[in-house]
Amino acid sequence: MLFLELVLQNFGPYSGRQVINLDPRTEENPRPILLLGGMNGGGKTTLMDAIRLALYGQRAQCSTRGNLSYSDFLNQCVNSKANPAEKTRIELLFEHVEDDKPVRYRIVRYWEKNPKDGKDTLGILGDDDTWPESLVKIWDDYIENLLPLGISNLFLFDGEQVKELAEQETPPQMVIEAIRGLLGLELADKLAVDLEVLVNRKRKEMADTKDLANLEEIETRLLQQQEDYQITEQKLAIFKNQVEELEVIQREALDKFVSEGGKIAAERSQLEEKQKEKTTALETIRQSLCELASDILPLALIPNLFNQVEVQGANEFRNQQVQLARDVLLERDKRLLEWLSQLAIASTQLDKIQSFLAEDIDNLYANSLQAEAPWLLADEESLSQLDNVRYHLQNARNLAKQKLSNLKNLEEEIITLERQVQTAAEPEAYQKLRDAVDAAQNQVIQAKANYETTRQKLATLTDAIEITKKELKDYTDKNIDHKNREHIITSASKVQETLKVFREKLTLRKLNKLEEEVKNCFLYLLHKSDLVFRIAIDTKTFALSLFDFDGKPVPKHRLSAGEKQLLAIAFLWGLAKVSGLRLPVAIDTPLGRLDSSHRNNLVEKYFPAASHQVILLSTDTEIGNKEVETLRKNEAIAREYLLKYDSVTRQTTVLENQYFW
Repeated sequence: MLFLELVLQNFGPYSGRQVINLDPRTEENPRPILLLGGMNGGGKTTLMDAIRLALYGQRAQCSTRGNLSYSDFLNQCVNSKANPAEKTRIELLFEHVEDDKPVRYRIVRYWEKNPKDGKDTLGILGDDDTWPESLVKIWDDYIENLLPLGISNLFLFDGEQVKELAEQETPPQMVIEAIRGLLGLELADKLAVDLEVLVNRKRKEMADTKDLANLEEIETRLLQQQEDYQITEQKLAIFKNQVEELEVIQREALDKFVSEGGKIAAERSQLEEKQKEKTTALETIRQSLCELASDILPLALIPNLFNQVEVQGANEFRNQQVQLARDVLLERDKRLLEWLSQLAIASTQLDKIQSFLAEDIDNLYANSLQAEAPWLLADEESLSQLDNVRYHLQNARNLAKQKLSNLKNLEEEIITLERQVQTAAEPEAYQKLRDAVDAAQNQVIQAKANYETTRQKLATLTDAIEITKKELKDYTDKNIDHKNREHIITSASKVQETLKVFREKLTLRKLNKLEEEVKNCFLYLLHKSDLVFRIAIDTKTFALSLFDFDGKPVPKHRLSAGEKQLLAIAFLWGLAKVSGLRLPVAIDTPLGRLDSSHRNNLVEKYFPAASHQVILLSTDTEIGNKEVETLRKNEAIAREYLLKYDSVTRQTTVLENQYFW
């Protein structure tokens, strides 16, 4: 299948008639990629919705429809500037192979604002521009054979779908439905339902009037229980989605509470009390420093004078000692000379001895005499006190240094505490943040309670249905004895069992192939080939499990956000490959939260190989200048378009052969 042309007329922001050529085949080598660039809100998603709407009409799973009725959705799609007399129109020209030859069909849907019957008008143009009415009547069945709605999301998907698939432990419902359709489980389930209808019909044929009334009462009860089961199952899915959405809101509220100071505000009183204690300690240290400053510490400001006094005192004291010693020696020399004079010594000899002693004293004390006159005149006690002062001054300086260091540390701690208090939310803002967190928690609790209640109700209905089925079977076994029809019922029961086994084996066989494809696609896209050795898919929930080379599970939360997104893309790619269908791939918002290396892997490996036709709807921040140059260099782009949105008129114009760069 190949999309060749998309025509939009007064659809969404596209005013007038605008034609987009989607044929990737050019005169040169075929290039798979059709690149359409547009800013957010510029009409990219509208193009995806147009393709879905053209193919499936009322059954289309359009992103902007929500809970709107089909009539309201069609009205919403009408361009706001359109002439009321003009119709809104979508055309999708595609080509596929029938009976070994290519054929083309142009799907045309048009409607006017507020249509009377609430529907659009469908037309199919063939190769000869005729309107095959027979094909229009069976179009839903026809398109199901080409591109089944159940698996269309594997080929027409957007970044939000990839984001949802990446973040959830189990695939979202639309992916689960696509997997079921891909594995052929829907056919097995339909056959099981048809067999049950056949068995019930045979029971009615075998029953008399009384038996028939009892059977109808049991069947009515069973039908009601099955309807209740379906409704409850839908509610359970809704409640599950609500729980997941509310848990995201709760996490966001808690993150905001922490980032905006809520957590610190909860400890505000403790911080302020601690700040007060530190301030008191700071003042105590300052007071002790003041006391040191009022005592001996100021002498530390004149260390040179202090040293000079100490040296001068020592010199003067030493000179005093020298002078005393000189006086003592002079007295001794005098006594010696007097004693020698009493001896019979010649006077000349005595004069020599006296001269020697005088000269000796002069030589001994000449170098010790002070050059300048003493001015300090400190006695021994004063010099001793000076030494004590010096000792206490050194202790005071060491103590002052220690207190100054403590003072600096306390000041830094007080500044840190002040910053923490300042970043804390004010009481009113804190209360709002706290209320938001509490409200989100209460909503999550209520949603989980609703989910659990509904789950229990579903379990109760399951048991009730089984009991009713058993009652129906027992009633038939006991009261109806028509062998031929009984044989049909028995055979149908055996077929049901065989069908169950077939379904399980079919699931295992196809899931094994799918696991291998998903693993190969993931490793091909990933730049770390040693991260995963095997990928397993649960047969019931279709949840992915990753295992390393040692056979140990790799928790999904250990993957980065980019790796999770690549895993989701690999999952969708693997599903598309296993389907065996040669179909176009359209991707809205393709690169999401990927980092540069993962983006390069996706641009170089996935986009050119995803299909024979790949329609990329991107903003300028996703497929930017670097990425588009890579695709051009690899000759992967067939056509480029720029969706130019005018914010004043709120209209989008398709510019051919243009992109952001």
